[in-house]
Amino acid sequence: MNPLEHPLGYASTFLFVPATRPDRFAKALNSGAHGVILDLEDAVAEEDKEAARAAIRKAWPSFTAEQQQHLVIRSNAPGTRFYSADLILAEELNIGCLLIPKAESLDQVNGAAEVLPDTAIIPMIETALGLHRIHEIANAQQVIRLALGNIDLQADLGMVCDAQESELQVARFELVLASRLAEIAAPIDGVTPSTDDSRRIEDDAQRAKRLGFGAKLGIHPTQIPIIAKAFAPTDTEIDWAKRVIKADQDSKGGVVKLDGRMIDRPVVILAKRLLALAGKH
Repeated sequence: MNPLEHPLGYASTFLFVPATRPDRFAKALNSGAHGVILDLEDAVAEEDKEAARAAIRKAWPSFTAEQQQHLVIRSNAPGTRFYSADLILAEELNIGCLLIPKAESLDQVNGAAEVLPDTAIIPMIETALGLHRIHEIANAQQVIRLALGNIDLQADLGMVCDAQESELQVARFELVLASRLAEIAAPIDGVTPSTDDSRRIEDDAQRAKRLGFGAKLGIHPTQIPIIAKAFAPTDTEIDWAKRVIKADQDSKGGVVKLDGRMIDRPVVILAKRLLALAGKH
């Protein structure tokens, strides 16, 4: 699979929904989020893990093929006693995308890829070790993009961040850099804990876009339109993207310049991504 062309590689909004709340699955799918994450990890108490898997298994046949393309399952972390059962569920349902929390090594991700050879993988970086090994994780099999677990990363590093999470700027840059070097889709920024502070949500989303992130995680449906608006391509960006595509087509694969800049494959891919995003907003 080409991570830059995968449907969820273009997604700019992801919404978590607890797997123990199947009554919310349809609402989440209708929220406007490009990706809906059925959460088996943080949102589910240990004694409810099996019930959460059962809820997903029961609901899965009710999803259309199109809806299934927008669904992501967040497993429990590798090394926990729940992880194997989560992978078995993912294999049984032939899920399209798996979010692996607390991803910390190449072997962890490649191990999941061996069990799920047709499944896109999004490793979540939320520990010091995961951040240290970010480049090998970004280059693991079937990885389409990285995600930041900003709350858990702060805790693991012993940080006390300000409202803007300024202390995590270096970590965010590392995700963007690793993604670009691995030639995968732009990473997904972490959550904004507040669900009613629209200014904070908007500022966080705009910061993420400026830093080079391509998406942001949401924890409540009210956050999704704010995030979507922040990531939506501007008219200027759309015009530029159209001119890039045309210049590339006119060159018939040859070298071409636009506005004094060489147009190579990454630039064309970015232009296509912007137009795809424009079509989603």
